[in-house]
Amino acid sequence: MMSVSINGVDFKNPIIAASGTFGFGHEYSEFYDVGMLGGICSKGLTIEPKEGNSGIRVFETPSGMMNSVGLQNPGVRKFIENELPYMKTLGTNVIANIGGASIEDYEKAVMLINETDVQMIELNISCPNVKSGGMAFGIKSDVAKEVVSKIKAISKKSLMVKLSPNAENIVDMAYKCVEAGADSLSLINTVQGMAIDVRNRKPVFENTFAGLSGPAVKPIALRMVYQVCKEVNVPVVGLGGITCGEDVIEFMMAGATAVQIGTANFMNPLAGKNIVMETEEFLKKNGVKDVKEIIGAAQR
Repeated sequence: MMSVSINGVDFKNPIIAASGTFGFGHEYSEFYDVGMLGGICSKGLTIEPKEGNSGIRVFETPSGMMNSVGLQNPGVRKFIENELPYMKTLGTNVIANIGGASIEDYEKAVMLINETDVQMIELNISCPNVKSGGMAFGIKSDVAKEVVSKIKAISKKSLMVKLSPNAENIVDMAYKCVEAGADSLSLINTVQGMAIDVRNRKPVFENTFAGLSGPAVKPIALRMVYQVCKEVNVPVVGLGGITCGEDVIEFMMAGATAVQIGTANFMNPLAGKNIVMETEEFLKKNGVKDVKEIIGAAQR
């Protein structure tokens, strides 16, 4: 009833924990059996360890939150050595989220992941391109196409490309990534925003801007998923403000094959479990025998 397949990888249900919001599964395992999820995306991994950004990293906003964590992670090698063995015991699919400041960084990281039993790679192209003055790879379609093409050429894993809502043209971005070899797409990443400390008369975040996520971005995410699903013929994983089972249904009716749950995990550590149960209950109540029946049902 709840199973879906993405690029030949079978998921017991379409609910996946989003990168950067679930760690490597340790913390949430204290609250429920995270093996009931369809999959878990690792924290964003870079070839070398990163301490992340200094200053305030998380800031609550109406109907959402902003973050400026800065890809804090142990590095790919330590992930493979220390975290992956634990993740493989959880009884669900493991997706390695890969970031980098240059194409060479991505290539080195992917070559290491190639030699593991991770089921899939999620390529985060929202990272700053050091050779383009810090502009993210995911802003201009031609730049994204270049990095995806080079990674696809060396990847032994199914390649999911994570798109930024800050792209100049999200549909063109999606099309170019698929043209370059992306096996599937996930969207959206956080929306760039800002907060100001009015008492101290300065931006809240040391990097001035930060990523906005949570229910506030859901209408934007849903619209972009709908648009992209109309134009590409690869599986799309939708994310952005999903907090309940009906949100999952909306994204799937917009065309998504599966979804990722992010900020909801911070709001309620049982969010993943609850959303899986709520989604299944919706299907039963509405006489849907197979979740795949609703994929794209609202497209017109």
